[in-house]
Amino acid sequence: MHDELAARTIEDFGEQWTAFSDTSGFFGSSELLADFIQPFDMRKFAGARVADIGAGTGRHVQGLLDAGAREVLAVEPSRAIEVIRRRFTGRANVTAMNIGGANLPPDSNLDYAISVGVVHHIPEPAPVIRAVYEALNPGGQFVVWLYGKEGIRLYLFLITPLRWFSRKLPRRALDVIALILDVPLVAYITLCRRAAWRGLPLRDYMINILGRLPRAKRRLVIYDQLNPHYARYYTRSEAVALMAQAPFEVEAHHRRGYSWVVIGTKPR
Repeated sequence: MHDELAARTIEDFGEQWTAFSDTSGFFGSSELLADFIQPFDMRKFAGARVADIGAGTGRHVQGLLDAGAREVLAVEPSRAIEVIRRRFTGRANVTAMNIGGANLPPDSNLDYAISVGVVHHIPEPAPVIRAVYEALNPGGQFVVWLYGKEGIRLYLFLITPLRWFSRKLPRRALDVIALILDVPLVAYITLCRRAAWRGLPLRDYMINILGRLPRAKRRLVIYDQLNPHYARYYTRSEAVALMAQAPFEVEAHHRRGYSWVVIGTKPR
C-alpha cells in the first residue's frame, strides 16, 4: 500500500514539475533557499559536495551552485529529472540521478545534503534518512525542511477535506481551482499587510514569502498543496525522532509558524 501511494505521489510531482518548470525570480533564488533552511548557514556550502534529495526542477540545485557548492547531486525519482538534465546541460559539476533518496549510493562522499519540501511527501521516509546518513562523510549534515503541525490548525481544518478530492482531479481542473483560490489568498495577504493586529495566522509567511511571489508562482504554491496523493504534517517530536533513528545528532527549528527545519549531523 505504501509503495503504491509513494509511486502515485512521485507521478503527481513528475507531472507537476514538467508542466511548471519555470523557476525564475524569487521562487528559484538562493535567497528563498536560505530562508527555507535557516538557521543553517548557506556559506557552509562553499566548496562542498552536496546532494539535493527530491530536486524537482532543480531550483534549489541552482541555489546551491550560487552558494558556491563544488558539486551537486540532483536526486529526483520522477520524470522531472529531464527538466534538470536540460537545465544543467554542460555543467560538469551537476549530476542528475533518476533515483529515490533511499537508493542514494553509500559511497557518495557528501559533505552536506538538503531536502526541501520532500520528506513530508514520502510515506516511509526512514530508508531515505538512513541512506543519506550513510552517504555523508563524518561530520556531514542533512538539512530537511518539512511541513509542521504546530500553529496551523485552521489551515489543516480547511485543506484536509479539500485535498481529499483535489488529489484525484486532473491537472487542468487543479489549475482552475488554484486560480479561484488565489483571489481569497491575495485578499488575506493584503489584510496581513494592513491590519494592525500581528496575531493573524501565518502573517509573517504571507507578507515575506507568498506576498513576494508573482501571481503565477502563487498559483503554483496553491497547486502544490492540492496535487500530491500523500502529505504529512510533522510535530516537532516526530520530526526529531525521524532523523534521530538514522542516528543523526538532531536540532530542530520552527520556521515562520508553519514548518520545521531539522538539521541532522553525522557524528565524526
